[in-house]
Amino acid sequence: MTREKETTLYLGPQHPGITGNMMVKLKVAGDEIVKAETHVGYLHRAFEKLMEARTWMQSFPIVCRICVPEPDPNEENFARAVEEIEGREVPERAQYIRVLVLELARLASFGLWFGGQSGSAGLYTMPQWTVGDRDYILDLFEELTGGRVYHMYIWPGGVRKDLPEGFTDRVLKTLDYLESRLPAIDNLMFDNAVFQKRAQGVGYIDPKMAREWGVVGPPLRACGFKNDVRIDEPYEIYDKLNFEVPTETGGDVWARALVRRREYDQSISIIRQVIEKMPGGEYYNKVPNPLTWTIPRGDAYVKTESVRGEFGYYVVSDGSTKPRRVHVRGPAYVHAVSLLERILVGANIADVSFIMNSLGTCPPEIER
Repeated sequence: MTREKETTLYLGPQHPGITGNMMVKLKVAGDEIVKAETHVGYLHRAFEKLMEARTWMQSFPIVCRICVPEPDPNEENFARAVEEIEGREVPERAQYIRVLVLELARLASFGLWFGGQSGSAGLYTMPQWTVGDRDYILDLFEELTGGRVYHMYIWPGGVRKDLPEGFTDRVLKTLDYLESRLPAIDNLMFDNAVFQKRAQGVGYIDPKMAREWGVVGPPLRACGFKNDVRIDEPYEIYDKLNFEVPTETGGDVWARALVRRREYDQSISIIRQVIEKMPGGEYYNKVPNPLTWTIPRGDAYVKTESVRGEFGYYVVSDGSTKPRRVHVRGPAYVHAVSLLERILVGANIADVSFIMNSLGTCPPEIER
């Protein structure tokens, strides 16, 4: 039997199938992957170190850059960490508004994921649809925060400004539109025999491995584990809302797709509940002069359920006007390095982007 000649291929950092600015070095025999190595460093980095040279409020615009498709959990984590160290209370209305923003961010991220996952299987109509639909959510963010992608809206003490008049009505109208699009998305993607055949049995994660390697979010829930920070360790007002944590047991790309599709429905439901229960009152517990504001000595670890899974921040204060240390623990470090390098072995070259999209990676979380 003749052994296939081994060849080295470089996928990224500019390949359209790469989820962000990173590269995967592949050693292949024929069209089968023998070895995979993740390489990062092609994007802006050193966020954590930059924050040590800036005041608490000057650091706040930096954190959203740590994940471009979903910046808001970074703002949420940094704000809550500062509030926990200082002991600052957040008005109830601000907590509701924060959840509204976080769930809208999830919907926007799911739109990118639907497009990326389908596009990597050759269904190029889907990204045209979902990226376009995502723009309606970005319109809401632009109205609320002044920015479409980076919002710098959730900050220590609450949120930067209150909801504009009639904003919740426009949110509900957008949700109605997004729900009207779901049958077409299901028909093109989830009911599609080609997508099902490409996804089922591909990129399998063993449940034991998922636990041992620290897999989180949809990849973990697709292995049968009902883990969600919003339920396990509720923050803001998530404990006042009713929603489910979807799970599957297949552990493959198909199972991860089903979990995300059902989570999309749950986020829509959460937003409707938030709008229905939204209280009046203050939206911001004003902090002192940002240029001289000092945070007492202490540390805090907080975490948020991002669209890609548990997202944690460890923040240390030495009592000065600047953070002593900020450490970010995003899902991508495990998903895009230790996990991806292992489950790609034995896979077909054509499935690299397909598997990578299913894990939900964001390179700046690794090179931070």
